[in-house]
Amino acid sequence: MPDLSPLYALLPLLLPFECLQARFMQQALLGLLLLAPMAAVMGLMVVNFRMAFFSDAISHSAFAGVALGLIFSVDPGWTMPAFGLLVGLGIMILQRHSSLSSDTVIGVFFSAMVAFGLAIVSRDRSLARDLQRFLYGDILTISDSQILSLMLLFLVLMTFQAVSYNHLLYIGLNPALAQAHRVRVAIQQYFFAGLLALVVMFSVQAVGVLLVTAMLIVPAAAARNVARSAGAMFWWAMLVSLSSAVAGLLISAQDWARTATGATIIIVACGWFLVSLVVAALRRGQAV
Repeated sequence: MPDLSPLYALLPLLLPFECLQARFMQQALLGLLLLAPMAAVMGLMVVNFRMAFFSDAISHSAFAGVALGLIFSVDPGWTMPAFGLLVGLGIMILQRHSSLSSDTVIGVFFSAMVAFGLAIVSRDRSLARDLQRFLYGDILTISDSQILSLMLLFLVLMTFQAVSYNHLLYIGLNPALAQAHRVRVAIQQYFFAGLLALVVMFSVQAVGVLLVTAMLIVPAAAARNVARSAGAMFWWAMLVSLSSAVAGLLISAQDWARTATGATIIIVACGWFLVSLVVAALRRGQAV
């Protein structure tokens, strides 16, 4: 396994806060610096594709993925994203090959995954204690192997976005028209669904099942309020997501706060959203 110590040593120099002297805080910060941009980029597409419910269904499948890992003595860090990936692709396959609406398909999967997870947990009450940290999230427990997985996912996702960003926007506006202009809609949608499922699963560890959709949606919504173009919206979402992640981690580590890191990150992002509402209102006033 590659040695990440040089990266960890660099972080306190860039952000000279006392709380970042601890190794677990350095790991958490590096994990968030990788995860936040991915959540921002995928969040834009979630808003564009109207797939917020999709991310909810994936996040709630985390219970089943973790429970299966614990039952079969496999690291939940691997079973959770693998199970989420299967669920995400399953939803997309059924959406494309069924006459049912997308909300109906996602609702069926959502219900099935929650019921399946609860059924597994009910067999062994001791599992409930292990699953609690995935309910609320705990980025402070991230490991080097998970950070390396995030690095690989980051490279794949950003390459995909660089190649397909405009195509995805086109598909979001009108899939039939995109197909007519020789955009490979099916391949793009399957790839997007798979990457979104993986990002959601890693986000579960950072902010928990209850808040994972907010990590995707809030930065994108704030960016949409202030940006004047699709390109600007991309960079605004990046700014909101990264600043919220870093500020949330640092605030939660202060003695006067001592709050859950995931919840603090989302609170900061919601603060950004409120500011964006004011900016949007001022612009509309000037236009009038």
